[in-house]
Amino acid sequence: MKNPHISINQVSLSVGGRSILCDIDAQLSDRRIGIVGRNGSGKSTLARCLCGLIKPTSGKVILDDIDIYADRKQAIRKIGILFQNPDHQIIYPTVGEEIDFGLRQIGHTAAQARDATRQILTRFDTLNWLDRQTASLSQGQKQLLCLMSILAMEPDVIVLDEPFSGLDIPTRRILGDVFQSLPQTVIHITHDPEAIETYDQVLWLDAGRIQQIGSPSQVLPKFMDAMMIASGLT
Repeated sequence: MKNPHISINQVSLSVGGRSILCDIDAQLSDRRIGIVGRNGSGKSTLARCLCGLIKPTSGKVILDDIDIYADRKQAIRKIGILFQNPDHQIIYPTVGEEIDFGLRQIGHTAAQARDATRQILTRFDTLNWLDRQTASLSQGQKQLLCLMSILAMEPDVIVLDEPFSGLDIPTRRILGDVFQSLPQTVIHITHDPEAIETYDQVLWLDAGRIQQIGSPSQVLPKFMDAMMIASGLT
């Protein structure tokens, strides 16, 4: 799978007169991209801008030749997001209906959607979940359901917004292995440097501004030093 090119062009966002993102400018084309920053740095807001869920006050996000916010029909085929809390993402009562929904959004017929749903469930050895109530799933299972819903739509880019939050260690390891195996470009939003230390490119965000972009070995030590200073450990 060819890595798409994501161009973040002078993206700024203000809400109620408060600046959330300020002049974010970056070119992203690696297969594994981490966006790191402490809580409140604007990471999740940037994730939503990248997916076209929030319109920037100024600037644009271009994925290959698609304006992510202006062309939502094409955007949902190209990029998907896994939210930190799956309960904010799941809207249907059964697993099958949840996966079907995204497929219908991109133009599948009901029969095509159900066939693709069965295929993705089979891929993850969860076909027995087809008619299961989503409310009966554990938090880790809900996160997997959200991921399967995205993968069924076959986007080029998947944004992970703090995907391990609230999960136990065994579930984190299982999902981590799944994320590593994905052929798509992955943009992983996190405050944990260990989660992205093997990635190709890291963007460090602080107070809504880019502090540094580079390899993990270039960016993460400086980020960790800054966090230690901020916490008073040095």
